[in-house]
Amino acid sequence: RAGAPFQYLAVQKAGAQQSVGLIQLNRPQALNALCEGLMEELRRALEALENDPQVGAIVITGSQKAFAGRAGCLSPPQILGGGGGWCPILFLFAAGADIKEMQNKTFQECYSSGFLAGWDKVSTIRKPIIAAVNGYALGGGCELAMMCDIIYAGEKAQFGQPEILLGTIPGAGGTQRLTRAVGKSLAMEMVLTGDRISA
Repeated sequence: RAGAPFQYLAVQKAGAQQSVGLIQLNRPQALNALCEGLMEELRRALEALENDPQVGAIVITGSQKAFAGRAGCLSPPQILGGGGGWCPILFLFAAGADIKEMQNKTFQECYSSGFLAGWDKVSTIRKPIIAAVNGYALGGGCELAMMCDIIYAGEKAQFGQPEILLGTIPGAGGTQRLTRAVGKSLAMEMVLTGDRISA
């Protein structure tokens, strides 16, 4: 286990030689919504594993239902809408932080507090980072996966940028990385419609 105990992550070393740092997002009640606390813990875990000479690579994963996303306080069946299509409940997904953390903040408060400060940490780690996705990676969860060096997507993986449903665009580098990952046309479709893609 790397560092102090975590509330939102499970961190361990794996492999025959304990050379793989495994970070599991562990906020299942909120579909691993990326709240400020989770992002701070992720930054700490990444720094600890980067500084561990025994670790050669890092894997970030979630659960079967969600790699990571943006969710409010509704249950997973309500948020996911059952049939696979978008439903009005998905308006609870937002870019940058768990919507419950953002709802009472002004733009200036969010901007001046540096609530995206920890996001760049994933892309600055010197060891390879692998996103193992076998569920929903929506909004910031999709952006987190794209920050990793490699994405392995399971059969149930779905990626999306639903921020348009809130009248905004993806933050945290989502528009730039998405274009490089899937091409301009599909990226535009995802960003402008909120449609998801599967693995």
